[in-house]
Amino acid sequence: MKKLASLLLIIVLLTACKGNDKFVLRNSIGKINKVMVVTKASSWEDDLGKEIRNSFGKLMVGLPQPEPILDVSQIAPNGFGNVMKVGRNILVIGVGDDDKFFTKKNVYSQPQTIVYLYAKDEEGLVRMFKKHKKEIIAIFLESDVKITQERFEKSKLDVSQFKTLQNLGITLTIHDKFKTVDDTGDFLWLRHHLTSGIAKTGSNNILVYSQPLTDVNTVADSIVAVRNKIGKKYIPGSDPETMHMITESAYTPFIFDAIIDGKKAYETRGKWEVKNDFMAGPFLNYTIVDEKKNRLIIVEGFTYAPSVNKKAFLFELEAIAKSIKIE
Repeated sequence: MKKLASLLLIIVLLTACKGNDKFVLRNSIGKINKVMVVTKASSWEDDLGKEIRNSFGKLMVGLPQPEPILDVSQIAPNGFGNVMKVGRNILVIGVGDDDKFFTKKNVYSQPQTIVYLYAKDEEGLVRMFKKHKKEIIAIFLESDVKITQERFEKSKLDVSQFKTLQNLGITLTIHDKFKTVDDTGDFLWLRHHLTSGIAKTGSNNILVYSQPLTDVNTVADSIVAVRNKIGKKYIPGSDPETMHMITESAYTPFIFDAIIDGKKAYETRGKWEVKNDFMAGPFLNYTIVDEKKNRLIIVEGFTYAPSVNKKAFLFELEAIAKSIKIE
């Protein structure tokens, strides 16, 4: 009987393991763009917690409704048990012998990102967080982009069917709920009709096109003019003679430097509207400088989802745009 029990134990252990003697990790849980902070309640209620909430809770630019960059929750270290350890994004903060800041992947579950922050005292923790907060936010956002891309990879479209992508020599990881609106060979428009909840009348949209590169120093200044030109040519309203997509004139877009597929790029976040109509929403534009072929590659996502928060929809479009590969 003892031999049988030992044999069963060995089988269980072997089944639970895979390459390199590592145990199979549980699947992580948690919403995209949400972080669980493991720290003492007293720290959370004091200056450290205020700094974290203010930094993670900073409003995302370009959205019509106020939405934070990251949603955040807190749990005390003694409550950080097996159930909580399967969280997808975790920030562990505590007092230690030295100042430390590092990241680990897939510690208790997968996919999982855990950022660790230690200092010698409470004041040191606040100082360390202030020093690394931009990096910490970027780590969690980049992790969520990758997770979203991996999810789309499982049900992606065969992009070889799109003339425009073939002509431009690019690929994107796009999930199969997107349908073709227009594919001229020079301009691609894909649309995903939203089917759940109050947003079921809305849509997520992807645009792909190129423009000649005339002066690398003026690219950022021309982004709004280019997208307005494209909107007039390809994206009509209910009356094509008088209505088309434009950049909302009352809201100045935010433009950031970026690196996409190893190339210099500009990320633009703002609001679009239909001229002479009441349709509007947020957009996310990546203008990529392809100096090798003397051109700009533009991938844009825009959302139409009246009366609901839109950050999650726009984040999906961001993940798709950042999956681009250029020949």
